[in-house]
Amino acid sequence: MQSLINWLENSFTPKMNKINHNVWIVTLKDSIMQALPLIFLGSVFCMLAILNDYFPSLPNFWTPYGWTMGMISLVISFLIPFNLMEKKRLRKQRINAGMSGIILFLIIISPQVIADGEPGFSHSALGAGGMFIAIVAGLFAGMVLNLFGKFSFFSEESVIPDFVRSWFDAMLPIGIVVLTGWIFVDLLGFDVYNAVLAIFMPLQSVIETPWGFSLMMLIVCFLYSLGISTWVLTPVLNPVLLTAIQANIDGKAMNLVTDPTIYSAYLWIGGIGCTMPLVFMLMRSKSKKLKALGTASVAPTIFNINEPIVFGCIAWNPLLMVPMWLQGLILPLIVWLFTKVIAFAPIPTVMFQMWYCPFPIATWLTTGTISGILLMLIVFVVAAAIWYPFFKAYEKQECEREAAEATERV
Repeated sequence: MQSLINWLENSFTPKMNKINHNVWIVTLKDSIMQALPLIFLGSVFCMLAILNDYFPSLPNFWTPYGWTMGMISLVISFLIPFNLMEKKRLRKQRINAGMSGIILFLIIISPQVIADGEPGFSHSALGAGGMFIAIVAGLFAGMVLNLFGKFSFFSEESVIPDFVRSWFDAMLPIGIVVLTGWIFVDLLGFDVYNAVLAIFMPLQSVIETPWGFSLMMLIVCFLYSLGISTWVLTPVLNPVLLTAIQANIDGKAMNLVTDPTIYSAYLWIGGIGCTMPLVFMLMRSKSKKLKALGTASVAPTIFNINEPIVFGCIAWNPLLMVPMWLQGLILPLIVWLFTKVIAFAPIPTVMFQMWYCPFPIATWLTTGTISGILLMLIVFVVAAAIWYPFFKAYEKQECEREAAEATERV
């Protein structure tokens, strides 16, 4: 174990830090971090919304959730190009870049919003469901504004006031962004929104195989580790998962890869990526920052809400992204082994969509067996073993940084 930690600290981390310090990567990471207040607040409303299922007289907490986490993609589409201009030292273009990102994002999602008949601010694309589109729109807008960052229609000797010159100079890059979106989405009819979903369509034919299960979970963890909410995969994955569990209920099949298996019985304890063990480690960390983050995240993680921990320390952090990918690869194979191959624990055959129900209560409700709870505990232990060496390397890095900052203050 110690040799693995040493390798992570002395070899893996330095190499990954080179990638992590790339201006485009830093821009994405910073943009997501700046949206953390919305994410934290949205998580609070999400937990409170559980009460609506039992106390209908209470106000609907999903409404303020929609105005916080439900707007996250719209905010990200602004922050990415805005922050890129900061990193590129083109501060005069920040607002123009942010506006261009929002406009392009709205152009891309509009056909889907219209098709779904959900005009206004309630469509999932504005929230986590549009995260990938927001990143694409934001990066494209940032790229265009960066290309024209030092362009001007006027010479240095021009007598025209600077603010007037900036108005006219901004028209060209903003126009390119808007026209590109208009031409591709409206004139050519290219459906960017669903083109992204189409990439994942082949999963439907392989999902009920051990390697297909593992591949699907790896993709989910990979996207989530990039700060892209897996809700973007809902239109592809939900029909498959619902069909599979319905076949189990009808006695026509015994499908393992279903919504109850993944979110309630065995797999994602504490949220996608099985992050509950990591939260417990953070709570006992020697780093003040990590300990505070773990303490703040423990309440949401009990209800399988892990946006605070994912966006707080995993997303775009190579040291914790890799173990999240390993969770997606290894844990599904363990569940497959102890249900399909050895038949140690049962395969869920009930419809259970309450993903926020704490483990192991959810495991008992979906399997009704002690063996099911034991398998859940096995998954928890394996997940903890995967997180631990990477966490220790990250903890040492943060402790050294905090010590250096303390020395500078003195």
